[in-house]
Amino acid sequence: MTQASPSPLADDNGEGAIVDPALQKRVSWFDDVLLLGIMAALAGCGLIYEYLLSNYAGRILGALEAAIYTMIGLMIVSMGIGAFAARKIRCAFTGFATLELAIALCGGLAIIITAAIIGFGHVMPVAIASQLNLPPDQLPDGGVIHTFQVLSHYIPYAWGVLLGLMIGMEIPLIARVRQSLSEAHLLHNAGTIYGADYIGAGVGAAIWVGFMLAIDIQLAAAMTASVNLIAGLAFIWRFWQQIRYVKLLFVGHIIACAILGVLAYKGPQWEQGFNNLLYKDNVVYTESTRFQQLTFTERLRGSGKPPVYNLYINGRLQFSSIDEHIYHDFLVHPTLAASARTDNVLIIGGGDGLGLKQVLKWQPKSVTLMDLDEKLVALFKQPPADMPKRLSRAMLALNDDALNDSRVNLIYDDAFNGVDKLIGDNQKFDAIIIDLPDPSHPDLNKLYSDMFYRKVAELLSADGVVTVQSTSPYHAPEAFMAIGKTLSASGFNVSQYHHNVPSFGEWGWTSGTLKGAPMKSRINKLDALPVEMDWITLGLMQASFEFPLHFYDDLPQIKVNEIGSLQLYRYHQGAWSEQELMNLF
Repeated sequence: MTQASPSPLADDNGEGAIVDPALQKRVSWFDDVLLLGIMAALAGCGLIYEYLLSNYAGRILGALEAAIYTMIGLMIVSMGIGAFAARKIRCAFTGFATLELAIALCGGLAIIITAAIIGFGHVMPVAIASQLNLPPDQLPDGGVIHTFQVLSHYIPYAWGVLLGLMIGMEIPLIARVRQSLSEAHLLHNAGTIYGADYIGAGVGAAIWVGFMLAIDIQLAAAMTASVNLIAGLAFIWRFWQQIRYVKLLFVGHIIACAILGVLAYKGPQWEQGFNNLLYKDNVVYTESTRFQQLTFTERLRGSGKPPVYNLYINGRLQFSSIDEHIYHDFLVHPTLAASARTDNVLIIGGGDGLGLKQVLKWQPKSVTLMDLDEKLVALFKQPPADMPKRLSRAMLALNDDALNDSRVNLIYDDAFNGVDKLIGDNQKFDAIIIDLPDPSHPDLNKLYSDMFYRKVAELLSADGVVTVQSTSPYHAPEAFMAIGKTLSASGFNVSQYHHNVPSFGEWGWTSGTLKGAPMKSRINKLDALPVEMDWITLGLMQASFEFPLHFYDDLPQIKVNEIGSLQLYRYHQGAWSEQELMNLF
């Protein structure tokens, strides 16, 4: 009897690796479990890559939600194109092993390369000026250089397209491998693989939320890429005979392991160094929390003047020590000056304690501060040991150690649900100060909605005052007016006011009362402020309620931010996107 000769595996192009015919008739349970396990692991990696790139893009661009939606959309479309392109790969075995090597390298290097390019773009004007001996006021930061700086921020999306194309090829190639191993897999091939894919994606999401969200993003990228390498090595080990150029691919995987090891060990430090180039001042401390990236910068002034410290959250300035008192004076003191009492005060947001410091000047009996990010509050309440001593001393001096005051009750909760618990406890407050970030995210939008303000109304004493930070009336007038209109629609008598904060420009606040006169009338009746201030005066306070002629002409067309409508979010995004477009050109 003659032994059957090997025959080529049939694939989309009629070509493939040589496999014993017996292998085509049956496949061991080990092979199938291995392939489905690889598929599940890679599905989790694919989802994590989407989160990694969109999270990094959001922190660079300052619009996390838009980055997430854009990245997911781009990667899904790219995955579809990749699935079609997989038909052009002749050998599924070789193609899959090569693919995992390419995905691991791209996934592991994407963040660090992006950070390097963006950082280089920001220091380029200074480097050119230094070489040409140009004075500081003649930095070449316009034209092509500025366009490069802006466009470089969108590099994460290019990585998303590239990774999406390759990730889209994985399922078709795995399906062809399973099909070539046994015809028995033909009947349920797609369903089985997609089942593993969906389960793996769910596990990937859980890993991202439960673990990777709180670690350095470059470390997370290296760890995710290592799973691709492990999958590729396992595939090479099991199907060594079916893979072309197998020794070269094996060496490539080993080299990639070394690269990822370096990226995991040194990458976070390098990435942070590149990110620090984005700030004009010296970065002295950074911290990643589950919710945001915190960056502290320091600017030395000399002549015996204290340094200027800035806090950036996801790349956006949160406060500057040189003028934060202006913002917080206008946030707090008109509110408490117009309130009938100041015994029991609620602050929503304001985890840095700077607004709380101003509230404590009114000698309240108790203050409740509710903030989502416990880690942020801890930086200003009890700075960690790894924070530079000069910075920790400066932060505690800046908020006057207010977060450690015995009258302060700290609550860590999402404000939308947290106020429900306060309502359930039948609590009432003489004044409520809402110091939340701008509505630049759908989740934040609900905290500026009519439903949220109706909840707030249940917590406010009848003769009390609520004040909401309300973005810039100059840069985002529609958003500013929408906050006032929404508060009015929720049953409040509304007054809006504004003042210039040098670090931010013209800024605005919205106040509301449930009964009696609005804040503006109450402030205008005052002869003097009952508490001694460091900067604000009664005259400045009264003048802040005046707006330019015709400012409110478009108010009738402004819509109320009803819960679920995202109306305010669209107003805000439209205004600030227009500003970014103007900066580009």
